[in-house]
Amino acid sequence: MQMTFPLAEAPDAATAEAGRLLFARESEFVKGVVAMSGLPPADRVEVCFAGRSNVGKSTLINALTGTRALARASNTPGRTQEINFFSQGPDLYLVDLPGYGFANAPLPVVEKWQRLLKQYLSGRQTLRRAFVLIDSRHGVKPVDAEIMALLDGSAVTFQCVLTKTDKVKAADRARVLGQVRGALAKHPAAFPEIVLTSSEKGDGIATLRAIIAGLI
Repeated sequence: MQMTFPLAEAPDAATAEAGRLLFARESEFVKGVVAMSGLPPADRVEVCFAGRSNVGKSTLINALTGTRALARASNTPGRTQEINFFSQGPDLYLVDLPGYGFANAPLPVVEKWQRLLKQYLSGRQTLRRAFVLIDSRHGVKPVDAEIMALLDGSAVTFQCVLTKTDKVKAADRARVLGQVRGALAKHPAAFPEIVLTSSEKGDGIATLRAIIAGLI
């Protein structure tokens, strides 16, 4: 019996090489956006990274690009306060979204970030896929489900990426995967594969690169 939401398999040699070549291109910060009017031209494919504050979005982007400080990472929840666009060659934007949920900032600021986040997810035509990052130590929280529901309503395909898998024992990982699969089953926009990653160990990075290369 085929498992619902199986783990993404490691890419074959040709697909892995396509991903490697894509991310061997120069990665550049383009701009940070605080309003929809500031978005760069919609002239290429975009993939975005969404997740609760401190889930590891910036760290994952740095691991994908092999650039240690391309996206600013912080242990302080809510550090990313803008929609940050990075060019990955002429064909792709990587988009680092503000962390949703708890953030170490005044409530009006948090609400402004979240409005911008929802407007972007609902209205960007060149957005090919959203990667929803879930901390493998905690699984899907209600605020994650809220974003997933928004993506359902916006007809934006999203794929679940579990982060920090090196921090979790095998037995705990199996339990969390069961919880995540149950949560994803409620969302028609969920892509039917889960990616396991560890930015610290490099696990899953080649797989995620290959997935992104396949979207261009």
